[in-house]
Amino acid sequence: MKFFVDTAEIDAIAELNDLGMVDGVTTNPSLILKSGRDIMEVTKEICSIVSGPVSAEVVAMEADAMIAEGRKLAEIADNIAIKLPLTWDGLKACKTLSGEGRMVNVTLCFSANQALLAAKAGATFISPFIGRLDDINVDGMDLIQDIRTVYDNYGFETNILAASIRSVAHVQDCALIGADVMTAPPEVIKKLATHPLTNAGLEQFMKDWAKTGQNIL
Repeated sequence: MKFFVDTAEIDAIAELNDLGMVDGVTTNPSLILKSGRDIMEVTKEICSIVSGPVSAEVVAMEADAMIAEGRKLAEIADNIAIKLPLTWDGLKACKTLSGEGRMVNVTLCFSANQALLAAKAGATFISPFIGRLDDINVDGMDLIQDIRTVYDNYGFETNILAASIRSVAHVQDCALIGADVMTAPPEVIKKLATHPLTNAGLEQFMKDWAKTGQNIL
């Protein structure tokens, strides 16, 4: 499973990228706001750090305007994935932009039917939102499984990009189901390395080592 990092914070992206933990980046208007930077400027910098897909989201609501904004965003770098909402206009824009050979990430997906439409419109990525479904007492993992089944049934090449990931359990479950990609905030990715038994074992090792009175260097 590929790891995308869901942020527009340059330092966090660079740190994870240096460790080989970043296969791509996802951004959205809320993350751009949080960064406090110009969308074109910060997206260009992200693309210079990360070689994989960098999702940049349009803000228009009508298909022709989405297409125009998508083309403008695509000028930033060759690895831009144009992020479009899963609306009828978004699907129209997806069909046009994917037909031009551009990467398209269709976002805010909450049903397998929506994912089916996105695949037929030529989406490179479909972004089902797990956490937001969990917020309304619907198991977001059921959606990932349903999309995986539908896509495998018919050989769709659209990548399932599990989004709105809030916990390390979400990451594990997505990997077990077979999501192609997951995108998560930097802090969630870092938490994948922690386990209470690892901490307990390390604490015991350090206590025992101190008793030896030895030094390695």
